[in-house]
Amino acid sequence: MDGAGREPEEGEEREPGAISDRNILDSFSESREVAELIGNLRGVFGELVTREMAVERFIGIMDKYQEQPHLLDRHLEGMMNSLLEIVRDSGSPPPLVHLAFKFLYIITKVRGYKRFLPLFPHEVRDLQPVLDMLAKQNPRDPETWETRYMLLLWLSMICLIPFDLARFDGNLVSLEGQARQPTMDRILEMAKCYLVVSDKARDAAAVLVSKFIVRPDVRQSRMADFLDWVLSMLSKSSSQTMEGTVIVNGMLQALAQLFKHGKREDCLPYAATVLECLDNCKLSESNQMVLRKLGMKLVQRLGLTFVKPKVAKWRYQRGCRSLAANLQAQGAAVQSQKKEVAAAEADDDEEYDIPGEIENVVEQLLVGLKDKDTIVRWSAAKGIGRITGRLPKELADDVIGSLLDCFSFQETDNAWHGGCLALAELGRRGLLLPSRISDVVPVMLRALTYDEKRGACSVGSNVRDAACYVCWAFARAYEPAELIPFISHISSALVIAAVFDRDVNCRRAASAAFQENVGRQGTFPHGIDILTAADYFAVGNRVNCYLTISVYIAGFPEYTQPMIDHLVNMKINHWDSVIRELATKALHNITPQAPEYMANMVLPRLLPLSVGSDLHTRHGAILACAEITHALCKLAQENNRSVTYYFTEKSLEGLKQIHQELCSRQLYRGLGGELMRPAVCTLIEKLSLSKMPFRGDPIIGGWQWLINDSLRHLTLVSSAARQHIKESAVSALAALCNEFYINERGEADPALQDELVTQYVSELQNTEEMIRCGFSRALGALPRFLLKGRLQQVLEGLKKVTIISPEDVSFAESRRDALIAIAKVCQTVGVKGDGSQQEYVCKDNVDQIYATLLTGVTDYTTDSRGDVGGWVREAAMTSLMEVTLLLVQNEAELINANICKQIMCWLAQQSAEKIDKFRAHAGSVFLTLLHFDHPPVPHIPHREELERIFPRSEKETLNWNAASEAFPRITQLLGLPAYQYHVLLGLSVSVGGLTETTLRYSAQSLFDYMKKIQSDPSALESFCETLLKVFEDNLRNDRVSVPLLTMLDQMLANGCFDMFTEQENHPFPVKLFTLCKEEIKRSKDIRKLRSSIGVFCGLIQFQGDMREKVFFQLFLLLCHPFPIIRKTTASQVYEMLLTYSDVVEPAVLEQAMAILSDTNWEAELPVVRERRNCLCDLLRVPRPQLVPKSSA
Repeated sequence: MDGAGREPEEGEEREPGAISDRNILDSFSESREVAELIGNLRGVFGELVTREMAVERFIGIMDKYQEQPHLLDRHLEGMMNSLLEIVRDSGSPPPLVHLAFKFLYIITKVRGYKRFLPLFPHEVRDLQPVLDMLAKQNPRDPETWETRYMLLLWLSMICLIPFDLARFDGNLVSLEGQARQPTMDRILEMAKCYLVVSDKARDAAAVLVSKFIVRPDVRQSRMADFLDWVLSMLSKSSSQTMEGTVIVNGMLQALAQLFKHGKREDCLPYAATVLECLDNCKLSESNQMVLRKLGMKLVQRLGLTFVKPKVAKWRYQRGCRSLAANLQAQGAAVQSQKKEVAAAEADDDEEYDIPGEIENVVEQLLVGLKDKDTIVRWSAAKGIGRITGRLPKELADDVIGSLLDCFSFQETDNAWHGGCLALAELGRRGLLLPSRISDVVPVMLRALTYDEKRGACSVGSNVRDAACYVCWAFARAYEPAELIPFISHISSALVIAAVFDRDVNCRRAASAAFQENVGRQGTFPHGIDILTAADYFAVGNRVNCYLTISVYIAGFPEYTQPMIDHLVNMKINHWDSVIRELATKALHNITPQAPEYMANMVLPRLLPLSVGSDLHTRHGAILACAEITHALCKLAQENNRSVTYYFTEKSLEGLKQIHQELCSRQLYRGLGGELMRPAVCTLIEKLSLSKMPFRGDPIIGGWQWLINDSLRHLTLVSSAARQHIKESAVSALAALCNEFYINERGEADPALQDELVTQYVSELQNTEEMIRCGFSRALGALPRFLLKGRLQQVLEGLKKVTIISPEDVSFAESRRDALIAIAKVCQTVGVKGDGSQQEYVCKDNVDQIYATLLTGVTDYTTDSRGDVGGWVREAAMTSLMEVTLLLVQNEAELINANICKQIMCWLAQQSAEKIDKFRAHAGSVFLTLLHFDHPPVPHIPHREELERIFPRSEKETLNWNAASEAFPRITQLLGLPAYQYHVLLGLSVSVGGLTETTLRYSAQSLFDYMKKIQSDPSALESFCETLLKVFEDNLRNDRVSVPLLTMLDQMLANGCFDMFTEQENHPFPVKLFTLCKEEIKRSKDIRKLRSSIGVFCGLIQFQGDMREKVFFQLFLLLCHPFPIIRKTTASQVYEMLLTYSDVVEPAVLEQAMAILSDTNWEAELPVVRERRNCLCDLLRVPRPQLVPKSSA
């Protein structure tokens, strides 16, 4: 089963899929291109741009092979030789040499220096040039560190030449009579110099030291002095300063590399001194992670120096590891394979004293396992594994005993994580003998579920991940027979981790460990079946794990009970509410696999927890009781048994008591109440759906009180919990009414109906918005028998909520919920054309319902939250669709042509607007109504043309969210008279909007349409009339008029109305000018004023008397009180005169443009006014006169 196609859940990375897609390289396919890049270096190094392009391209190619670097191996030598050829060429300028070394470093970064090192040429003739090249380098130059790094690595290879270095010194007295430094000292000086720099060259210097100091000639004469220098530098430097940190880092690296590569007998005399100096440095107290890690590395290298390098004969060896043999899983064969560890071998005949320092080393490594950083813990774990492998059996067992102390609950998660890494390392190396498995497995199982709450989150995912690694290591380390006593525990724990862990990396780690065990051990029950269902990709989706995979695995009897127990013990009280809710749904789904166990064991355990003291446990237990009860009742009904078949009297009483207990202890109050209310509402819903025999019981009144109280106090809860409480209460109300309020005749008790409906309708006019929301949705959820005879009262009440009045203008959420409720009520009561308006949707009330819904589509309320009216419009569109489809399927004649036209036009307008989300919703509803076939929606205007513009085949593929797809379609509706006005109104807001993509595609689509109708005067006239009507209807409505002015500016600039420019006094520009002038009268809106300047400048191209009026208007704006408007007007009038130079007499044009460009229009008004008046005189436009302000 391949789950690669699944969507990842929230917050989950998608890198596994990416890796599987990307890592399909089978060779170094760019080898030729790389050879060309290297070959062209001589030509590109001179120019910065070409040099950077070459480097970027090379990095791009190499980075592809980060995860499969072995593909480069065949080509490494060729690339290196080409680059070193450049380096060795004495004619290569320094920038070219640096570039060659940069390329070498990039290759090293991908493949790793260890694989690269042996390929360096290491002939005698290379020694002097490389030393000279290094001597010329500036150790502090930040641009050329790659050169120094690669030269040091090269030198570390050359210095392995098997000749005494004294031979290279010759006559140390040079011609000038000055003594030259011996080669040995030169190399050592280089190494010392670069061990204290802060760049990557320090790492290469440490490698050089490790190769150079261990040469026989250097060791004899220089090793002691060098170690003295290192230790003195260590003791003098403080890891608290930046410089000190750099030096300590270099010294530790040098020592660690030296003790790693040096012979034991050479290093042993100095080991105790180095360890003592290291102890004095107190690196464990340093806040530098890298120093602590290097300290761990050095400590373990010193430890390995103290003990002889030999493989412990007592270690466990598995022998044959055939997967095929394991998978046959024959019990007898498995048993017979068991190998006894020879006791005689444990008594090592080569007994020797273990130095006392080893205790210190192991102690430091055990402390390192508890470090706060993972890389330090990992280094310590490897050290424990390496050193334990060289200890006698008894001492090794003591180490394991100390290691197991990490797993106490007094220890932090760091200790648990480090302990798991060390256990895995020991198991992998065969150092955990089978006799210890019984101590280790319980610890490992506890680590698999380790989760410790810290504030609002938890720690422990790394511990669980490491515990999976331990399981993986054990699968490979031990014979199947050794683990057989623990198989059921390990398999259950791994399955539980793979399916129920909160973190995706832990689920995947558990799945991998389970797979390894199935393959290596062959003893896991139903291993292959489970592995197929819960593979690496399938466990990536948490919801799928909890609700689907878990049910399949619980079908195997070995896993059913452990899975249920884990959910009840560990997950219903989890700190994350999402996990608690998923766990309870999983229990619901698993219930059919073990109904008796659930009823007799689990439910009695949950009932006390559901009224316990811990909030999270209480929340999870209530939800679990609800889900399990519902599942048991469904199971009983399917088997034709009584609903209460699985329940004892005590259990039923316990379920009833939950609400009363919480109520009496006042646990519905405060922050805890935000969890308790929805949980108990879910319990009410599930018990009602389960048809529990509680009819007439006082508890029903208590439940009803809780539902009403929750809806009435929505304002008191946090905004995050509001929606959840509201939805839970409404669902509970619907289930409760359907089950307990209906009598045998299918009717409601009149008194109860009157009280409930009247109370709910009266709450709709509450001054609190959230209370209106809650009771609107509650009315929408009432069943038909409660609405019967009260429909008009309910619809009138909901209609009042949808009306915008001054005091509740920002109550967008209540209007949204009322519109949703109206559609739900209509669907509940059904349609009957000639029925009573108190019982059905009929001809008497259908117009009123539509009128209410259509007012919702015009809600453009905005407040500090933004376009909150969008929620109302979205709900109105959905409700219009639901009501229309309801009528079409029952009595289509109730839909009249006018209403259908209004619906489609409003939807078309919304489909052309600027907000992607609402545009997509409107487009989806529009196409649903257009393409509905059972039967088709009647009276849709221009159905044939619409079917052509929106073919049915593209209904699913058309992406309304993408402006590039939506606008080219929707602008085609401008050619349909019925839709023209509304589409243009929607487009105005988009074309004149601010969002770049929306603006670009909507404007382009509009201009394409305008081009198409240029040759059709009647279509253009009709368009212009509609445009003016849109402007007129939305005068001073800034939501439309401001973007409309911007759109008009663009249309005039694009020559959309060129046809009218040849006619004198055409009515369109005259009317447009009048409307623009009216729109900006007394306006202080900068954006509006600036847009209008563009429109006025565009109107200058039309001939007739109006031209003078346009100039007059522009000259008025030249003296506007706002300097920015004056400046913008001058700039745009200047551009206008350049573009339409024929509107001014040539004689004065130059002078006018000079005034416009030379004047400082942001100066004081009297100065500006004088310059403006000069312009008026030049162009023979009347001077605007100052109107004296009338005294108040």
